[in-house]
Amino acid sequence: MGRITLTNIDRAYGKLKVLHDINLNIEDGEFMVLVGPSGCGKSTLLRLIAGLDQPSAGRIEIDGADVTPVTAAERGLAMVFQSYALYPHMTVRKNLAFGLENQNMPKAEIEKRIGEAARMLEITDYLDRRPGQLSGGQKQRVAIGRAVVRNPTAFLLDEPLSNLDAELRISTRAELAALHGRLKTTMIYVTHDQVEAMTLADRIVVMRAGRIEQLGRPLDLYNEPANLFVAGFIGAPRMNLLPAKVTSVQGTGVTLEGPGGLVATMAVDTASLTAGDSVTVGIRPHDIACIDDTATGEDHLDADVTLVEALGPETVVHARIAGDQPMLAVLAGQPVAEEARTVRFRLNHEKLHLFDANGLRVPAT
Repeated sequence: MGRITLTNIDRAYGKLKVLHDINLNIEDGEFMVLVGPSGCGKSTLLRLIAGLDQPSAGRIEIDGADVTPVTAAERGLAMVFQSYALYPHMTVRKNLAFGLENQNMPKAEIEKRIGEAARMLEITDYLDRRPGQLSGGQKQRVAIGRAVVRNPTAFLLDEPLSNLDAELRISTRAELAALHGRLKTTMIYVTHDQVEAMTLADRIVVMRAGRIEQLGRPLDLYNEPANLFVAGFIGAPRMNLLPAKVTSVQGTGVTLEGPGGLVATMAVDTASLTAGDSVTVGIRPHDIACIDDTATGEDHLDADVTLVEALGPETVVHARIAGDQPMLAVLAGQPVAEEARTVRFRLNHEKLHLFDANGLRVPAT
């Protein structure tokens, strides 16, 4: 079992409050990812769960038992840090065995656990090497293996891939997902990389300034961000956010105008909107198409190109529309030449997102 419940968690250092009334239920076997910008409190929250720090207020439960006053060693959790934290003078085998030996575990059981973890993580050939003889990816797998051999109630991972190069991050990310699939053990993973969050998580907690902005499944956050912060944070590249004005309100939605001649009618809940309201329209870069710049009678936006990134299977166009408003589009194939100076966009109006003057999502109807 590995159900973890946080109730009304606060953490303050003197007058500086870094966590504000955090309430979170993490189900047994769930892969939960805490994501947010640097300084949002995600690593602090992980340390509180681990028992490496104490909350200023609130309660932490593991499988229904209050562990708030319980030490880290007694919580039955295993932590993997950003740094590998391996003992350089010990072999991989000794690194894996060290914690178990300190628990006076029988030697046969230690060897069994090491063998199972080594096969699972494909580090059997490295057991007699020292950390200095391993690559970054191999070291990270050993660090994960050291957690695996403990058979913990839950794994706590604090940005474990941040020291790896881009290609290795992708492969190790896949290994982590596969490991979770095999072990079925609760994992709580901290990262500032929202791509990692989207690809690994059962559910994502988006944090900002010590508060939870939104909690949900990855595609729910992507398709229905609760506010402007989540809209701009989840998704790569980030969502285009355009200032706009409500020009009319009908029973079934609103009509609005934005920069570059944008006019759109959206079927949304109109209860909180009136004509003249300032709003924000969001559009994902992948929901923008490029059309022939000689076309007439089309709903389009003309833009000045600032950069074209030709990636082969897709083209990323950085541009500015009227009012010096930046616009980023990701287009399939190679529809725009690298030397292009202007481009004509069409937005997929069915994929528009609307946010009110307070930055909150206006739900569709």
